[in-house]
Formats: sequence, structure tokens, C-alpha cells
Amino acid sequence: ARLRRYELGPLLAAILVAGRSGSAMTAELGVMRLTEELDALRVMGVSPFRRLVLPKVLALGLLMPLVAFWASMWSILGGMLIADLELGLGFRQFLAGLPDAIPVGTYWLSLWKSLVFGVVIGVVACFYGLRVAPNTASLGAETTRSVVVSITMVIVLDALFAVAFRDVGWHG
Repeated sequence: ARLRRYELGPLLAAILVAGRSGSAMTAELGVMRLTEELDALRVMGVSPFRRLVLPKVLALGLLMPLVAFWASMWSILGGMLIADLELGLGFRQFLAGLPDAIPVGTYWLSLWKSLVFGVVIGVVACFYGLRVAPNTASLGAETTRSVVVSITMVIVLDALFAVAFRDVGWHG
């Protein structure tokens, strides 16, 4: 099976978000664990899960489709520019052929993929942030693990999506 270029937007965006936002979320929760802020929340009767984890996971799940859309649009614009410069294919002609090259269902698949990617990155980041032991060496190690596991999970999920939707007819 050939690589589908228009499906790379959600994957690349997820890898970037896992490295940037996922690591930041892990580090933030890890520092809160080191400074005993999570224990203070529990003593006050506030659930760290409801107050810290759930909002992070939901926000990443909701915002990942926007980041993936942004990445996909830039890649389409880049393709349009290269098609004009290298192939002499005008912008109108490029845009006229776009629906045949990338079926509308592919955009919906990208939306759902990126939503799943965002939730997974958020869950993994929070999981590793809450695993930080009460020492600074653990903070760096768990942040690194968070990024590695997030990127690995995203790649595995992308492969599962590719297998699950290979015969749906959304791909040219």
C-alpha cells in the first residue's frame, strides 16, 4: 500500500504536540507532585483528576483537530505552491482537482484521528506526570518516557486507523 500524503497532517501534528504540549503537561504535574501540591489538593477535598487531569485531556482532545487542520492546510498550500512553481499547474486548476485527489471523507477521518491522538497524548502525559517520584531525577525521566510513549502510541494508532479504514473507499 502506498503512503497517503494527505493523512500525514494529523500524524505530524500529533508528534509535535506530544513533544511540546505533552512534555509540558507531564512536567507540570510532576512538579506539582514534587512540591506536594497534589497532596494539598487532596487534603482540601479537591480531586486532582477532576481539577487537573480531566481538563488537560479534554482540552488536548478538542484542540488537536484544530492543530491537525492547520498542519493539513499548510501542507495543501505548500503543495499548491510547488505545483505552480515546478509543474506550471495554476492555483485554480490545483483547487479544481483537489476534491478528486483528497475525498471529503478523508478530512472527517483526519478529524477523528486527531481527536483520538489528542486524548491519548493527554492521558499518557498526565499518567507519567502523576508517576513522578519525589525527586528531580524522576521528573526528567518520566517526562522523557511520556514523550516516547506518546509518539509510539500515536504511530501505532495511526497504523490501526490505516488498517481499519483501508477498504472504506475514502482513499483514492
